[in-house]
Amino acid sequence: MHPILRRPLLLAAALLMTCGSTLAQTWPSKPVNLMVPYPAGGPSDAIGRIFATPLGQALGQQVLVENLGGVSGALAAQKVLAAPTDGQYIFQGSPNEVILSPLANAAVKLKSEDFRLVHPIADAVMVFVTRKDLGANTVDELIALARKTPDRPLTYGSVGIGSLYHLILENAQQLTGIQLQHVPYKGNAPLLQDIAGGQVDFAVLVYSAGMGALADQGKLKVIAQLGEQRSELLKNLPTASEGQALKGFAYKIWTGLMVPKNTPEPIVARLHETIAKTLQDPAVRSQLAAQTQLASPAMSLADAAKFYAAETARYRAIAASIKLQPQ
Repeated sequence: MHPILRRPLLLAAALLMTCGSTLAQTWPSKPVNLMVPYPAGGPSDAIGRIFATPLGQALGQQVLVENLGGVSGALAAQKVLAAPTDGQYIFQGSPNEVILSPLANAAVKLKSEDFRLVHPIADAVMVFVTRKDLGANTVDELIALARKTPDRPLTYGSVGIGSLYHLILENAQQLTGIQLQHVPYKGNAPLLQDIAGGQVDFAVLVYSAGMGALADQGKLKVIAQLGEQRSELLKNLPTASEGQALKGFAYKIWTGLMVPKNTPEPIVARLHETIAKTLQDPAVRSQLAAQTQLASPAMSLADAAKFYAAETARYRAIAASIKLQPQ
Protein backbone atom coordinates (compact mmCIF):
# COMPACT_ATOMS: atom_id res chain seq x y z
CA MET A 1 0.00 0.00 0.00
CA HIS A 2 1.23 3.51 -0.87
CA PRO A 3 2.44 5.48 2.22
CA ILE A 4 -0.07 8.28 1.51
CA LEU A 5 -2.95 5.78 1.53
CA ARG A 6 -1.68 4.10 4.70
CA ARG A 7 -1.70 7.33 6.79
CA PRO A 8 -5.52 7.58 7.23
CA LEU A 9 -5.66 3.96 8.39
CA LEU A 10 -2.89 4.50 10.92
CA LEU A 11 -4.58 7.68 12.12
CA ALA A 12 -7.91 5.86 12.55
CA ALA A 13 -6.21 3.07 14.49
CA ALA A 14 -4.48 5.59 16.74
CA LEU A 15 -7.76 7.38 17.38
CA LEU A 16 -9.48 4.11 18.29
CA MET A 17 -6.70 3.25 20.75
CA THR A 18 -6.90 6.72 22.30
CA CYS A 19 -10.69 6.53 22.63
CA GLY A 20 -10.45 3.07 24.20
CA SER A 21 -7.83 4.21 26.68
CA THR A 22 -9.90 7.27 27.59
CA LEU A 23 -13.04 5.18 28.06
CA ALA A 24 -11.22 2.75 30.36
CA GLN A 25 -9.87 5.66 32.43
CA THR A 26 -13.18 7.53 32.71
CA TRP A 27 -15.39 4.50 33.41
CA PRO A 28 -17.15 4.39 35.77
CA SER A 29 -18.15 8.02 36.18
CA LYS A 30 -21.00 7.17 38.58
CA PRO A 31 -21.96 4.29 40.92
CA VAL A 32 -22.18 0.85 39.33
CA ASN A 33 -25.06 -1.56 39.98
CA LEU A 34 -24.20 -5.18 40.78
CA MET A 35 -27.36 -7.16 40.04
CA VAL A 36 -27.83 -10.21 42.28
CA PRO A 37 -30.67 -12.39 40.94
CA TYR A 38 -31.97 -13.49 44.35
CA PRO A 39 -33.35 -11.79 47.47
CA ALA A 40 -31.12 -10.24 50.13
CA GLY A 41 -29.84 -12.54 52.84
CA GLY A 42 -29.13 -15.63 50.74
CA PRO A 43 -25.82 -17.16 49.59
CA SER A 44 -25.74 -15.24 46.28
CA ASP A 45 -26.36 -11.95 48.09
CA ALA A 46 -23.52 -12.72 50.52
CA ILE A 47 -21.10 -13.22 47.60
CA GLY A 48 -22.19 -9.96 45.98
CA ARG A 49 -21.63 -7.99 49.17
CA ILE A 50 -18.19 -9.55 49.69
CA PHE A 51 -17.12 -8.19 46.29
CA ALA A 52 -19.00 -4.89 46.16
CA THR A 53 -16.80 -2.90 48.54
CA PRO A 54 -13.32 -3.91 47.22
CA LEU A 55 -14.48 -3.60 43.60
CA GLY A 56 -15.84 -0.13 44.34
CA GLN A 57 -12.58 0.94 45.99
CA ALA A 58 -10.56 -0.27 43.00
CA LEU A 59 -12.89 1.39 40.46
CA GLY A 60 -13.18 4.66 42.35
CA GLN A 61 -16.99 4.50 42.44
CA GLN A 62 -19.47 2.76 44.69
CA VAL A 63 -20.66 -0.68 43.58
CA LEU A 64 -24.26 -0.98 44.77
CA VAL A 65 -25.78 -4.43 45.23
CA GLU A 66 -29.28 -4.64 43.75
CA ASN A 67 -31.40 -7.70 44.54
CA LEU A 68 -34.12 -8.91 42.20
CA GLY A 69 -35.49 -12.44 42.52
CA GLY A 70 -37.97 -14.23 40.27
CA VAL A 71 -38.18 -16.59 37.29
CA SER A 72 -35.21 -18.70 38.51
CA GLY A 73 -32.99 -15.60 38.53
CA ALA A 74 -33.79 -14.72 34.92
CA LEU A 75 -35.83 -11.63 35.83
CA ALA A 76 -32.68 -9.90 37.04
CA ALA A 77 -30.71 -11.11 34.03
CA GLN A 78 -33.30 -9.66 31.66
CA LYS A 79 -33.21 -6.32 33.49
CA VAL A 80 -29.45 -6.11 32.94
CA LEU A 81 -29.84 -6.98 29.26
CA ALA A 82 -32.47 -4.22 28.89
CA ALA A 83 -30.12 -1.58 30.36
CA PRO A 84 -27.64 0.41 28.22
CA THR A 85 -24.41 -1.50 27.52
CA ASP A 86 -22.23 1.10 29.23
CA GLY A 87 -20.86 -0.98 32.07
CA GLN A 88 -23.17 0.53 34.68
CA TYR A 89 -24.95 -2.78 35.22
CA ILE A 90 -22.95 -5.90 36.10
CA PHE A 91 -24.73 -9.24 36.45
CA GLN A 92 -23.71 -11.78 39.06
CA GLY A 93 -24.69 -15.04 37.44
CA SER A 94 -24.19 -18.80 37.40
CA PRO A 95 -25.21 -21.60 35.02
CA ASN A 96 -28.64 -21.67 36.69
CA GLU A 97 -29.74 -18.24 35.43
CA VAL A 98 -27.97 -17.79 32.11
CA ILE A 99 -27.66 -21.33 30.72
CA LEU A 100 -30.33 -23.48 32.35
CA SER A 101 -33.30 -21.17 32.87
CA PRO A 102 -33.88 -20.65 29.10
CA LEU A 103 -33.80 -24.45 28.65
CA ALA A 104 -36.45 -25.11 31.32
CA ASN A 105 -38.68 -22.02 31.40
CA ALA A 106 -40.62 -20.90 28.33
CA ALA A 107 -41.02 -17.42 29.84
CA VAL A 108 -37.26 -16.83 29.69
CA LYS A 109 -36.28 -15.31 26.34
CA LEU A 110 -32.58 -14.67 26.97
CA LYS A 111 -29.78 -17.02 25.92
CA SER A 112 -26.32 -17.47 27.40
CA GLU A 113 -24.71 -15.77 24.37
CA ASP A 114 -26.43 -12.51 25.35
CA PHE A 115 -23.89 -12.24 28.18
CA ARG A 116 -20.14 -12.12 28.30
CA LEU A 117 -18.46 -13.78 31.28
CA VAL A 118 -15.83 -11.30 32.48
CA HIS A 119 -14.43 -13.54 35.23
CA PRO A 120 -15.69 -16.33 37.50
CA ILE A 121 -15.48 -15.16 41.14
CA ALA A 122 -16.52 -18.05 43.39
CA ASP A 123 -16.74 -21.83 43.22
CA ALA A 124 -19.06 -23.78 45.51
CA VAL A 125 -18.63 -27.44 46.41
CA MET A 126 -21.43 -29.74 45.30
CA VAL A 127 -21.95 -32.98 47.21
CA PHE A 128 -24.03 -36.15 47.27
CA VAL A 129 -26.15 -36.01 50.42
CA THR A 130 -28.36 -38.91 51.57
CA ARG A 131 -30.85 -39.71 54.30
CA LYS A 132 -29.12 -41.02 57.43
CA ASP A 133 -30.33 -44.63 57.12
CA LEU A 134 -29.78 -45.15 53.38
CA GLY A 135 -27.67 -48.28 52.91
CA ALA A 136 -24.90 -46.50 50.99
CA ASN A 137 -21.85 -44.69 52.31
CA THR A 138 -20.10 -44.11 48.97
CA VAL A 139 -21.22 -43.20 45.46
CA ASP A 140 -20.35 -46.71 44.26
CA GLU A 141 -22.61 -48.18 46.98
CA LEU A 142 -25.35 -45.71 46.00
CA ILE A 143 -25.20 -46.82 42.35
CA ALA A 144 -25.14 -50.49 43.40
CA LEU A 145 -28.18 -49.96 45.63
CA ALA A 146 -30.07 -48.32 42.77
CA ARG A 147 -29.27 -51.31 40.53
CA LYS A 148 -30.63 -53.77 43.12
CA THR A 149 -34.08 -52.20 43.26
CA PRO A 150 -35.16 -51.29 39.69
CA ASP A 151 -38.81 -51.92 40.65
CA ARG A 152 -38.51 -49.43 43.54
CA PRO A 153 -36.31 -46.62 42.19
CA LEU A 154 -34.37 -44.52 44.67
CA THR A 155 -35.76 -41.01 44.94
CA TYR A 156 -33.64 -37.93 44.42
CA GLY A 157 -34.65 -34.34 45.03
CA SER A 158 -33.73 -31.20 43.13
CA VAL A 159 -34.79 -27.57 43.18
CA GLY A 160 -36.83 -28.08 40.03
CA ILE A 161 -37.03 -29.58 36.55
CA GLY A 162 -34.17 -28.25 34.44
CA SER A 163 -32.14 -27.18 37.47
CA LEU A 164 -28.42 -27.87 37.62
CA TYR A 165 -28.92 -30.66 40.18
CA HIS A 166 -31.61 -32.29 38.03
CA LEU A 167 -29.36 -32.34 34.96
CA ILE A 168 -26.38 -33.68 36.91
CA LEU A 169 -28.33 -36.69 38.17
CA GLU A 170 -29.91 -37.28 34.77
CA ASN A 171 -26.36 -37.43 33.42
CA ALA A 172 -25.41 -39.90 36.20
CA GLN A 173 -28.29 -42.17 35.14
CA GLN A 174 -27.17 -42.03 31.51
CA LEU A 175 -23.61 -42.98 32.45
CA THR A 176 -24.53 -45.84 34.78
CA GLY A 177 -27.80 -47.16 33.34
CA ILE A 178 -29.64 -46.88 36.67
CA GLN A 179 -33.21 -45.60 37.03
CA LEU A 180 -34.03 -42.96 39.65
CA GLN A 181 -37.24 -41.14 40.55
CA HIS A 182 -37.02 -37.33 40.41
CA VAL A 183 -38.81 -35.35 43.14
CA PRO A 184 -38.76 -31.57 42.36
CA TYR A 185 -38.78 -29.06 45.23
CA LYS A 186 -39.18 -25.29 45.32
CA GLY A 187 -35.90 -24.64 47.12
CA ASN A 188 -32.83 -26.04 48.88
CA ALA A 189 -34.16 -25.62 52.42
CA PRO A 190 -37.29 -27.82 52.13
CA LEU A 191 -35.34 -30.44 50.16
CA LEU A 192 -32.59 -30.65 52.79
CA GLN A 193 -35.26 -30.83 55.49
CA ASP A 194 -36.92 -33.79 53.76
CA ILE A 195 -33.61 -35.63 53.32
CA ALA A 196 -33.00 -35.20 57.05
CA GLY A 197 -36.58 -36.36 57.66
CA GLY A 198 -36.16 -39.43 55.44
CA GLN A 199 -38.84 -38.44 52.89
CA VAL A 200 -36.40 -38.53 49.96
CA ASP A 201 -33.36 -40.78 49.53
CA PHE A 202 -30.67 -38.38 48.32
CA ALA A 203 -29.74 -35.31 46.30
CA VAL A 204 -26.86 -33.41 44.80
CA LEU A 205 -26.67 -30.00 46.48
CA VAL A 206 -24.23 -27.22 47.21
CA TYR A 207 -22.45 -27.91 50.48
CA SER A 208 -23.28 -25.48 53.27
CA ALA A 209 -22.38 -25.02 56.91
CA GLY A 210 -25.98 -25.94 57.80
CA MET A 211 -25.68 -29.22 55.91
CA GLY A 212 -22.40 -29.95 57.66
CA ALA A 213 -24.05 -29.37 61.03
CA LEU A 214 -26.88 -31.79 60.18
CA ALA A 215 -24.31 -34.39 59.12
CA ASP A 216 -22.36 -33.92 62.37
CA GLN A 217 -25.61 -34.47 64.30
CA GLY A 218 -26.19 -37.73 62.42
CA LYS A 219 -29.36 -36.44 60.71
CA LEU A 220 -28.05 -37.08 57.18
CA LYS A 221 -24.92 -38.26 55.38
CA VAL A 222 -22.60 -36.40 53.00
CA ILE A 223 -20.92 -39.18 51.00
CA ALA A 224 -18.97 -37.53 48.16
CA GLN A 225 -18.12 -34.27 46.43
CA LEU A 226 -18.37 -33.59 42.70
CA GLY A 227 -15.26 -31.57 41.87
CA GLU A 228 -12.37 -32.85 39.77
CA GLN A 229 -10.20 -32.75 42.90
CA ARG A 230 -11.04 -32.60 46.58
CA SER A 231 -11.88 -29.09 47.69
CA GLU A 232 -9.75 -27.29 50.26
CA LEU A 233 -12.97 -26.92 52.25
CA LEU A 234 -13.66 -30.69 52.39
CA LYS A 235 -10.28 -32.38 52.22
CA ASN A 236 -11.45 -35.61 53.87
CA LEU A 237 -14.44 -36.16 51.59
CA PRO A 238 -13.70 -38.23 48.45
CA THR A 239 -14.79 -37.12 44.99
CA ALA A 240 -17.37 -39.12 43.07
CA SER A 241 -14.78 -39.89 40.39
CA GLU A 242 -12.45 -41.53 42.94
CA GLY A 243 -14.81 -44.51 42.87
CA GLN A 244 -15.39 -46.92 39.98
CA ALA A 245 -18.98 -46.23 38.94
CA LEU A 246 -18.59 -42.55 37.96
CA LYS A 247 -15.02 -42.19 36.72
CA GLY A 248 -14.45 -38.72 35.26
CA PHE A 249 -17.83 -37.49 36.58
CA ALA A 250 -17.07 -33.96 37.78
CA TYR A 251 -19.11 -30.80 38.13
CA LYS A 252 -18.74 -27.51 39.91
CA ILE A 253 -21.14 -24.67 40.47
CA TRP A 254 -19.51 -21.34 39.72
CA THR A 255 -20.59 -17.75 40.15
CA GLY A 256 -19.24 -15.10 37.80
CA LEU A 257 -19.53 -11.44 36.95
CA MET A 258 -20.99 -10.82 33.51
CA VAL A 259 -21.93 -7.94 31.24
CA PRO A 260 -24.11 -7.75 28.12
CA LYS A 261 -22.18 -8.98 25.07
CA ASN A 262 -21.93 -5.55 23.38
CA THR A 263 -20.28 -3.81 26.35
CA PRO A 264 -17.24 -1.82 25.08
CA GLU A 265 -13.99 -3.77 25.23
CA PRO A 266 -12.05 -1.18 27.32
CA ILE A 267 -14.73 -1.38 30.04
CA VAL A 268 -14.65 -5.19 29.96
CA ALA A 269 -10.84 -5.17 30.17
CA ARG A 270 -10.78 -2.78 33.14
CA LEU A 271 -13.47 -4.73 34.97
CA HIS A 272 -11.60 -7.99 34.31
CA GLU A 273 -8.37 -6.55 35.69
CA THR A 274 -10.17 -5.23 38.78
CA ILE A 275 -11.89 -8.57 39.49
CA ALA A 276 -8.62 -10.47 39.10
CA LYS A 277 -6.91 -8.22 41.66
CA THR A 278 -9.86 -8.44 44.06
CA LEU A 279 -9.73 -12.25 43.95
CA GLN A 280 -6.20 -12.08 45.38
CA ASP A 281 -7.33 -10.04 48.40
CA PRO A 282 -6.89 -12.25 51.53
CA ALA A 283 -9.94 -10.64 53.17
CA VAL A 284 -12.11 -11.51 50.17
CA ARG A 285 -10.82 -15.08 50.10
CA SER A 286 -11.43 -15.62 53.82
CA GLN A 287 -14.94 -14.12 53.63
CA LEU A 288 -15.76 -16.46 50.73
CA ALA A 289 -14.46 -19.46 52.69
CA ALA A 290 -16.75 -18.48 55.57
CA GLN A 291 -19.61 -18.86 53.05
CA THR A 292 -18.23 -22.30 52.01
CA GLN A 293 -17.08 -20.79 48.70
CA LEU A 294 -13.62 -20.75 47.15
CA ALA A 295 -12.22 -17.79 45.24
CA SER A 296 -12.11 -18.70 41.55
CA PRO A 297 -8.67 -19.20 39.97
CA ALA A 298 -7.21 -16.51 37.72
CA MET A 299 -8.48 -16.62 34.15
CA SER A 300 -7.78 -14.47 31.09
CA LEU A 301 -10.67 -12.96 29.13
CA ALA A 302 -10.03 -15.47 26.35
CA ASP A 303 -10.05 -18.37 28.81
CA ALA A 304 -13.24 -17.05 30.41
CA ALA A 305 -14.91 -17.04 26.98
CA LYS A 306 -13.80 -20.65 26.31
CA PHE A 307 -14.94 -21.79 29.75
CA TYR A 308 -18.35 -20.14 29.35
CA ALA A 309 -18.88 -21.64 25.89
CA ALA A 310 -17.90 -25.10 27.14
CA GLU A 311 -20.29 -24.91 30.10
CA THR A 312 -23.11 -23.77 27.83
CA ALA A 313 -22.48 -26.63 25.38
CA ARG A 314 -22.26 -29.21 28.17
CA TYR A 315 -25.60 -28.39 29.78
CA ARG A 316 -27.41 -27.92 26.48
CA ALA A 317 -26.25 -31.38 25.42
CA ILE A 318 -27.62 -32.99 28.60
CA ALA A 319 -30.90 -31.09 28.25
CA ALA A 320 -31.22 -32.27 24.65
CA SER A 321 -30.41 -35.87 25.58
CA ILE A 322 -33.27 -36.03 28.12
CA LYS A 323 -35.57 -34.13 25.74
CA LEU A 324 -36.04 -31.29 28.23
CA GLN A 325 -38.74 -28.93 26.99
CA PRO A 326 -39.29 -25.39 28.33
CA GLN A 327 -42.47 -25.32 30.42
